[in-house]
Amino acid sequence: MSGFIGFFVSALFYLSPVIAILVLWKKGRCKPSNLAISCGFVWLGIGILVSILPELTQLWWIALAVWVALMLIDLVIVLAIPKLEVERVLPTRFAIDQESVVELKISNCSRFPVKVRVYDGLPEIAESDGLPWSGGIDAKKHLKLEYPVRFRERGMWEVDAAHIEYRGLLGFWTRQLRAGETQSTRVYPNYEPVVQFALLAMENSPEQMGIVLKNRAGMSKDFHQLRDYQLGDTLSKVDWKATSKKRHLISREFQEQRDQTLILAVDCGQRMRAVDGDIPQFDHCLNAMLLLSYVALKQGDKVGILSFGGEERWLPPVKGVSSMTTILNHLYDYQTTTSPSDYAEAAERLLVRQRRRAMVVFLSNVRGEDGADLIEPLRLVRQKHLTLLANLREKEVMDRMDEPVVSLDDALAVGATQMYLDDRAAILKELHEHGIQSVDATAQELPVALANAYLAARDAV
Repeated sequence: MSGFIGFFVSALFYLSPVIAILVLWKKGRCKPSNLAISCGFVWLGIGILVSILPELTQLWWIALAVWVALMLIDLVIVLAIPKLEVERVLPTRFAIDQESVVELKISNCSRFPVKVRVYDGLPEIAESDGLPWSGGIDAKKHLKLEYPVRFRERGMWEVDAAHIEYRGLLGFWTRQLRAGETQSTRVYPNYEPVVQFALLAMENSPEQMGIVLKNRAGMSKDFHQLRDYQLGDTLSKVDWKATSKKRHLISREFQEQRDQTLILAVDCGQRMRAVDGDIPQFDHCLNAMLLLSYVALKQGDKVGILSFGGEERWLPPVKGVSSMTTILNHLYDYQTTTSPSDYAEAAERLLVRQRRRAMVVFLSNVRGEDGADLIEPLRLVRQKHLTLLANLREKEVMDRMDEPVVSLDDALAVGATQMYLDDRAAILKELHEHGIQSVDATAQELPVALANAYLAARDAV
């Protein structure tokens, strides 16, 4: 009996490091590092060697004593290190599929330098090439870590507390913890083209972006000012009353019409869920809508937004460049649905919401089978408003037409693609016969093409 008790006590003593490791690991406070585990295997190897060469028993005991002592010393150090403090600085907003920089300030308040491994609490739809990050922080110092992050979906998202892992001074233990606050952030459609256009407009060179702002003086109906007669002015421009007072010819100068209304009707149906590049087609449409909205507001027009295809939302027309914030906050959480695109329902809601004449832009992805469901609703809208269809062309389809044909399957694929494009072209042609303009462009071309189409058509409103 005494022999059994002695064996049990000896086994408990030998296994005490392993038991301590398991207890601390389960509590989540600390876990052994690879160095500690490697030392355990070395000690196990020495034990196997002792079974062959009993004269090495003393070496086995010394190795155990050293391993346990170092583990205990390092454990005390790890537990004595105060919890690291983390402060996060998020940008005021993110744009979908665009990199922005997040800053983390990690403070080490202890008297010991630590080696840390950091991964911020990003949501699943965010990705970063700068995480996880590993490095050292000196005692009583702090570290500023900047890393790029890209969000793949719009909406309101939460960034949780950061995951911090740091080692003890001897490297036998690592401690894991969560530090910092949970913060919320909004991911908007890509507004970078808007910023680019605004900067170019300040330099009077928006044509560098491909957007042509034409001077239509004399073609619109809004009076701007009186000026001296210039060679080439028509007699209809002469203000005879002012001429009689000044006793020399005075002409009236006109400017582009302002205070017009632009309504953007965006399709939120199932077809817009297809991915083009890294983001869905729907997000490409929202990006184009932002640029078009800014151009229209810059021209002095009002902009309203209507959604259809399962998502029924309405933003009454707003005016002024400062209204871009309102439009951004309205669009950032738009989501597609699995519902079909009901153009008739969209036309009915639009005619009820917008009674005054306006320019209406439908943004969708039209296919050949949509003819019967699309043409009549848009024709009804055309009777009251100037109507434009922005049709998003799939880049993959266009790329398929450029691929070499080396087999029968390739030939059939190209033939089917051409039939698909012909059906789309037939619908656009029929719409044109009803006085409905269209823009058919890829996601990369759509923002600039749509802005130019608006500028070309706005005088007809």
